[in-house]
Amino acid sequence: MTIQVGDRLPQVTFRVMTAEGPVAKTTDDVFKGRKVALVAVPGAFTPTCHRNHLPGYVQKMDEIKAKGVDAVLVTSTNDVFVLDAWGKSAGAEKIEFLSDGNGDFAKALGLSMDGSGFGLGLRSQRYAMIVEDGVVKVLNVEDTPSKAQVSGAENLLKSL
Repeated sequence: MTIQVGDRLPQVTFRVMTAEGPVAKTTDDVFKGRKVALVAVPGAFTPTCHRNHLPGYVQKMDEIKAKGVDAVLVTSTNDVFVLDAWGKSAGAEKIEFLSDGNGDFAKALGLSMDGSGFGLGLRSQRYAMIVEDGVVKVLNVEDTPSKAQVSGAENLLKSL
C-alpha cells in the first residue's frame, strides 16, 4: 500500500555522508521535530534527475525555506558515496542527501519501482513530499519516471 497524506513515515535507516564519512541515521533522526521537503529520485546522475529535478531544488532553496521549511532532503536508492559525489557536482551543498541503498524506504512507502528493464534494478519512484515531524502533509508522485513536473520545485512551492 502506498503512503498517503496524513500517514507517518516508516522507520528505516538511511546512510548520510558527514565529514567523518558515512553515518547511519534513522527516520526519527532525520525527520523528528522538523518540517522538510523530501524529494525522491530514481537515480543520481540520470538525465531527468540531474538536468531537471535536482537543479530546480538547488535554485528554489531560499524560496522553499522562506515558506517555513527547515530543510530540503533528496533520497535515492544510490549508495551514500554516489549521492555525495552527485551533490557536490550539482552545487547542492545546502541539500541533505539520504541514501536508501537497499530500497528499504522506497519499499516501505509503497513507492518503489522496478528499473530492471533499463539495467537499474530496484529504484524509488520520483516524488516530492512535505513532511512535518514525520507525518506526510503533501505528496506529489510522478506518473512516469522520466518526468519531473508534479514533483518539481515549482509545483511543491505552490503547495506551501
